[in-house]
Amino acid sequence: MTQAILLEAGLVVDGSGGPSWPGDVLLRDDRIVALGEGLRHRLPHGLALADVEVVDCTARVIAPGFIDAHTHDDAIVLRDPLCLPKVSQGITTVVTGNCGISLAPYRTVQSKPPLTLLGGDSFQYATMAEYRAAVAASQPALNVAALVGHTTLRFAAMDALDRPADEAQRAHMAALLDDCMAQGAHGLSSGLFYEEAMAAPAEEVTALARVVARHGGVYATHLRSEMQQIIEAMHEAGDTAFAAGVPLVISHHKCAGPANWGRTKETLPLIEALAQRQKISMDVYPYVAGSTVLREDLVDGVIDVLLTWSDPHPQMTGRLISDIAREWGVSQQEACTRLKPGGACYFQMHEEDVERVIAHPLTMIGSDGLPHDRHPHPRLWGAFPRVLARYWRGRRLFTLEQAIHKMTGMTARNLRIADRGLLRVGAMADVVVFDPETVSDTATYDQPHGVSVGIVHVFVNGRQAYRGGETRVLARAGRMLTRGISPAVDCAVL
Repeated sequence: MTQAILLEAGLVVDGSGGPSWPGDVLLRDDRIVALGEGLRHRLPHGLALADVEVVDCTARVIAPGFIDAHTHDDAIVLRDPLCLPKVSQGITTVVTGNCGISLAPYRTVQSKPPLTLLGGDSFQYATMAEYRAAVAASQPALNVAALVGHTTLRFAAMDALDRPADEAQRAHMAALLDDCMAQGAHGLSSGLFYEEAMAAPAEEVTALARVVARHGGVYATHLRSEMQQIIEAMHEAGDTAFAAGVPLVISHHKCAGPANWGRTKETLPLIEALAQRQKISMDVYPYVAGSTVLREDLVDGVIDVLLTWSDPHPQMTGRLISDIAREWGVSQQEACTRLKPGGACYFQMHEEDVERVIAHPLTMIGSDGLPHDRHPHPRLWGAFPRVLARYWRGRRLFTLEQAIHKMTGMTARNLRIADRGLLRVGAMADVVVFDPETVSDTATYDQPHGVSVGIVHVFVNGRQAYRGGETRVLARAGRMLTRGISPAVDCAVL
């Protein structure tokens, strides 16, 4: 039976970055079939108004469903396919496999850090095809586009990760990656910041990125350093992608640590310079704290560090490490060691740097949330509405059209996600309707599970997945996506 939904009398922001306009959007089955004004009076042939569900969008924005450019949702879409933290933000597609960490292609009984960021017992998929089948079977409420993690490839091909891969191991990783790309992966990610990938030289990553280039994919990287050596790390990433001939995405761009605050005045001009020779973009989350595994080198005694989970001391979750250290009568670094394995929020960034990055024309939005944390960073539930509330409506760092572009059309193009991210005839019917006056995040560091407000309707592949004011998911119509290029929007070239 044909399912048709008319989103009527809203402000249409189509995801391209171009001007918005008042009008209607008609969804039929899983596609957008018409855009314009007064569509109820000129429906496509064979469709009667009595067969159409009309949704009044007066004083609302109609936009493409948001695309989360940077997630670690690989396992949660299988374990909890309702995906309420994301769908309730208006997110209709998540990009998984970031920071060098992906579920496929690797099978093990018990994973080790940093793979544990995806859940310790989740690694059951020796190929991307197996992971695709698992996503299809779980039928999540949103779409999944997968990157392949360099660190995961290292675990799959090497018995010791404290050294560069040898020739045979590089060949093994390349073969695994080639298969994953042939099975629809969108590209390669690396996390050279993590100990398990630190020993990998640039040549190791470049060889893998060349495999991605043959398939028309992308390379996303958590830089080797986001602190003192950030400029050197950015040159390494740029040279790696340039040599391989792939577009580069710099993950969650930041200048971390008080000694580096203000250095976005150096890093952003460097990105602009690199953009003259190669396709490059970056993603960012709209907070001054990051979140990852516990590491003594990040606990400097200066910044606040909030414990998000600890295997040996779970009762300490949600507390500052400084308070825990004082209670135990030890240094903060010693407390960190005792709490491991665990995770934390690190208040590493300065707000002015966050604002410079988020406002930059090459920046798209990613949440980087960790859904398996017992006390997650609030970005898991609130990143996208926070961009609209704080940085568009509050700070006016960009126009509404630019804000939506950073969440939709730009991301689709940069990450090779075809037929999504734009409201146009023939595109997939991933759509969010929100109230521009009230849309906002409610999740905080103390109460991180807050459902955002102002998200009125969310449609995934033409089916209503979420309705504002409710704390449940209405339908699970998500799909595992394959790589493709949408023709309407390209990376910005400065």
